[in-house]
Amino acid sequence: MEEHIALAAEKLFSIGPLPVTNTILTTWLVTLILIGFAAAATRRVALVPSPIQNFAEFAVESLHGLVSSVAGNKTAAFFPIIASFFFFIIVGNYLGLLPGFGTIGFHEGQKFVPLFRSINSDLNTTLALALVSVIATHYLAIKYLGLGDYLKKWISLNPIFLFVGLIELAGEFTKVISLSFRLFGNIFAGETALTTVSQLFAFVVPLPFYFLELIVGFVQALVFAMLTLVFMVILTQKHEH
Repeated sequence: MEEHIALAAEKLFSIGPLPVTNTILTTWLVTLILIGFAAAATRRVALVPSPIQNFAEFAVESLHGLVSSVAGNKTAAFFPIIASFFFFIIVGNYLGLLPGFGTIGFHEGQKFVPLFRSINSDLNTTLALALVSVIATHYLAIKYLGLGDYLKKWISLNPIFLFVGLIELAGEFTKVISLSFRLFGNIFAGETALTTVSQLFAFVVPLPFYFLELIVGFVQALVFAMLTLVFMVILTQKHEH
């Protein structure tokens, strides 16, 4: 029986009223991997770093340098959020490329239900990430500007500025759609392509697609994180800027 990729994540079991899907199970796995890696990298910090500490320092310092070049003196506040998005998304993307994802599972009647599935091939996950991104951006805007200056970005007695502010406010809702569907569309399309090619050709032919998905997984994680950063920088600037 051929495996296929359903648009919606498949339910595995329930914990009380909460349905647990294969993407939720993978999300827990990604979280455990990140926590475990952070604990291992910081357990014995030394001047002569171990390989895992060296890799962690390289990854964090590279991303920190990129964030600081955009955020400036707000880097300390923005970096933890941006880094969390980037590492969570890229680990989720790469984990979904491992053997067994989408192929190990069980049958429910005529339907095959994979035990694990790439987290960002589920629109619920990417939508949640986008909502957290936008809410965090507005929280930081209020923190840096104060409630009064924050509201001035959207509300004005000048009819022209009021109209522009309302358009920009509507644009905040489109950010959620843009961030979530961009990430979901690229990962879901890549997973579908890999599954299709792997069913037709077992060995050599799928390899270029895997290399392509490695690039796509990194780029999409970086794009999501950097767009969030840019939104934060823009929204925390005073109206005159």
